[in-house]
Amino acid sequence: MIRMKDNAQQPLQFKNISEMMRVMNMTKPLHPLIALVDYDKIKVNLDLAGRAVLIDFYKISFKKDFRGQVKYGQGHYDFEEGGLAYLAPNQLVTVPADESSYQGYALYFHADLIRNYPLGRNIKDYGFFSYGINEALFLSEKERIVVQRLFESIELELNNNIDSFSQDVLVSQIELLLNHSNRFYNRQFITRKSVHNDLISKMDQYLAQRFANGQPIISGLPSVQAVADHLRVSPRYLTDMLKSLTGQGTQQHIHHQLIEKAKEILGTSQASIAETAYQLGFEHPQSFNKLFKKLTQVSPGEFRQSFQ
Repeated sequence: MIRMKDNAQQPLQFKNISEMMRVMNMTKPLHPLIALVDYDKIKVNLDLAGRAVLIDFYKISFKKDFRGQVKYGQGHYDFEEGGLAYLAPNQLVTVPADESSYQGYALYFHADLIRNYPLGRNIKDYGFFSYGINEALFLSEKERIVVQRLFESIELELNNNIDSFSQDVLVSQIELLLNHSNRFYNRQFITRKSVHNDLISKMDQYLAQRFANGQPIISGLPSVQAVADHLRVSPRYLTDMLKSLTGQGTQQHIHHQLIEKAKEILGTSQASIAETAYQLGFEHPQSFNKLFKKLTQVSPGEFRQSFQ
């Protein structure tokens, strides 16, 4: 399935996995709160191709042994050795019409499956569920083997008779898959460092433009969402990438650039502290003073006096 922002038809809404599987003419899941679809073992039904769908559960897609592009909306995934994509509940998606999109595994699990486990509280920390469709996890050959074995283990457990340990085992397997995903994403941030450095450079250029020519007075302080929109990435992906490469999140990076611009103004102009604050987009000079002192250990006035 692929994310879509809007659709001419009223979207289909699925509150549970069994209902979705029935409407999609797929085999009834062996467990009411989790299902694993192996596209190598089913015939794809394209009757709902193009329909918008709202799913109330998590989805992890794994493309294995696949090289090339899979079209998703206006963009593509570029897979080499395989890849993973993630969807959180209440995401609007559409059913793809291209049969080549149905390859590998699709894992669905409901929040109720993990609700009484630590994973239920911590799943929000796995930021990739909020990433954009063009921010998939691209796997190396070794990583692909690890992920495939995890999916096969989940499939094996689901094919066993359900007992009092089934849910514990399944939740632990999902958590292991998510922890490996975190590790592999961190590797991706590092191995694609040149690409991400270009992204950081574009961000700094955008912030420099926002802080110049009185723009902050008109539009206010640049937000994380505004920066992400300009770079055409999701806010969570941008923050995770920055933390991996620089140790700072997006908001911290914005504040750093802001203070550097403030130092320039304070050191080269006669603008008052309040005028400097307004010029940078602050509604209240007190907020500017507080942030400046927090990041530099001196007040704006003390910084200016150091030049005199």
